[in-house]
Amino acid sequence: MATKTKAPTTQFVCSACGYVAPKWLGRCPDCGEFNTMQEEIVRVTEPQKAETRRGVSEMKTRALPLSKIGYEKFERVKSGISEFDTVLGGGIVPGSLVLLGGDPGIGKSTLLTQVSAHLAQTQSSPTLYVSAEESCSQVKMRCERLGLNSDNLLLLNETCLEDIENNLGESKFVVIDSIQAVYTETLSSAAGSVGQVRECAAKLMRIAKSQNITFFIIGHVTKEGALAGPKVLEHIMDTVLYFEGQQEDNFKLLRAVKNRFGSAQEVGVFEMTDSGVKSVRDYADIFLSETRGLAAGSAVTPSESGNRCMNVEIQTLISKAPYGQPRRMSLGVDYNKLVVLIAVLEKRCGIPFFNTDVYINAMGGIRLNEPSVDLAICAALASAANDVPIDKYTAVFGEVGLTGEIRPVTYADKRINECIKTGFKRVILPAKNMKTCEKYKDKIELIPVRYVGQMIKELNLRNNPQS
Repeated sequence: MATKTKAPTTQFVCSACGYVAPKWLGRCPDCGEFNTMQEEIVRVTEPQKAETRRGVSEMKTRALPLSKIGYEKFERVKSGISEFDTVLGGGIVPGSLVLLGGDPGIGKSTLLTQVSAHLAQTQSSPTLYVSAEESCSQVKMRCERLGLNSDNLLLLNETCLEDIENNLGESKFVVIDSIQAVYTETLSSAAGSVGQVRECAAKLMRIAKSQNITFFIIGHVTKEGALAGPKVLEHIMDTVLYFEGQQEDNFKLLRAVKNRFGSAQEVGVFEMTDSGVKSVRDYADIFLSETRGLAAGSAVTPSESGNRCMNVEIQTLISKAPYGQPRRMSLGVDYNKLVVLIAVLEKRCGIPFFNTDVYINAMGGIRLNEPSVDLAICAALASAANDVPIDKYTAVFGEVGLTGEIRPVTYADKRINECIKTGFKRVILPAKNMKTCEKYKDKIELIPVRYVGQMIKELNLRNNPQS
């Protein structure tokens, strides 16, 4: 008589305290939180396997010393979009999982449609595009609009993960659009729930690693800008990318926040055109304004992003506070960093900000998180406070301490080289970085400084007479 295989059962676990219940509850009986019960699969093991112990059961895998581990060589595959390859670390790694997130209408599907069409034309195996939110005819209309055509590109409109797995065939590159619309039959919850997203992502990971299939997975984001679903979704992925930018703006930024095969701080610049997404190599028109140097409150800093360096303009605006509490607003710069640097300028340089509103913006929508932008922020603030513009061919970089000293930063020579290539004539840098940058003294004027006040003096940003 054949024995029946027991199907996996489910339980509901509170994400706040870990309380386990056999059914869904609106409120956790243990911690009292609402809507925290999440469905999970209970793995059922056979009785005979449960009774075995580590010393009795047959080991399927064994630990090996480092010297006996073979190096697995792989060749990266080009996607047909140079900036996309740069963000991935040089190309697509076979058998990897790439998660692409972004706001609705930002261009995620357009980008991956172009990538999948290029892979279908250049690779011997077919490329599968699984559209869980659009019909196949809608995807075909997009391909015709972008001028893409290949019989090696397979389209599938399916939301069941088990059916998607049955349609993989010989495909080595698969696009899932999107993970929140896909469900597995082993869970009874609706597609897009925390349990469904986690279980589907885990199953895709097992398929990718066992069959050497590359998955490009599109993920929705919440209103706060984070990827929707459990955090384990990002932990499972090999690469996590964010597609950013304003919908009304043609220029978009692709940022890598996690990459097991390359830099996790890489940024790619794209332009949305009628014929699709195109790479942008000349960043001068995006991160630098043509009128810089005419008005006070702007400074340029060479920012290191992954394996590349880009000159970015920082703009500030200072106005009298109409109310008792002054306002501080930052775009592209950490708010806490702005508040700290304002306090340093007030205490160490005597520039008052207690009765003024301060606004700061990094051009092009880029985010500047590295410490080397501190000195440029101070220069822009001092320029706006004293209404003295900074020369358009002057760049500034360095980390600022609470005592007003300027600390050295990494990749100083690379930043200087980028300023030379983009036509800058003068760079203000930390004095401790001068030793590694002396080789550029014949090509550009280098001004080493040790304190913020010295930087203000070198730029002729005279302190406010009231201070």
